[in-house]
Amino acid sequence: MSRKRTAIFISGRGSNMRALIEAASNPRYPAEIALVLSNRPEAEGLAIAKGLGINTAAVDHKIHAGRENFEASVQVLLEIHRIELICLAGFLRLLTPSFVRAWEGRVINVHPALLPAYRGLHTHERALADGVKIHGCTVHFVVPAVDEGPIIAQAAIAVRDSDTSQTLAGRVLEQEHRIYPAALAAVAAGRIRLSGNRVFFDSGAEPAPLVVAP
Repeated sequence: MSRKRTAIFISGRGSNMRALIEAASNPRYPAEIALVLSNRPEAEGLAIAKGLGINTAAVDHKIHAGRENFEASVQVLLEIHRIELICLAGFLRLLTPSFVRAWEGRVINVHPALLPAYRGLHTHERALADGVKIHGCTVHFVVPAVDEGPIIAQAAIAVRDSDTSQTLAGRVLEQEHRIYPAALAAVAAGRIRLSGNRVFFDSGAEPAPLVVAP
């Protein structure tokens, strides 16, 4: 089996990064984590990845003259490591439309809400403020418009009356760790196809939505 060489982009501790690396430690998993890249040299996740035997790189966005120059340096590293897929995992930089289009259908992201609801930041606080009863997370393809790409997988949890933004975030993160590796596996194995803004799965391979009782 030819495993897809995958890069994970992080900006911090890389919680979802660890879940992806753990899944890919199985030689039968269809993606190989070939690189962990951060825009912050001090990112905790770089040391974690290095300790797990993963190639790492830091491209400090602060020393580059704009996003295009930053992404040009990133692209060089992706080519050196022969990367085929990119997973964004807490990567706190917006990618330019030109970069996203060059990698169309090969970049995925996890978002802490049930898209299309709560695009952008502070999703848990906004969900609680709105009094929603169901919240969750989404893995989607990245497109130039933020948080608007085709949805690959979602997990839903019940919002508890006692929830704070911190407790809700923690329970959503647990589900991110479950669906992100499943979604990457489906993409890397070629088990999905895109039609417009919809994702279709072959042979019943769709990662099932998960609803967790209160």
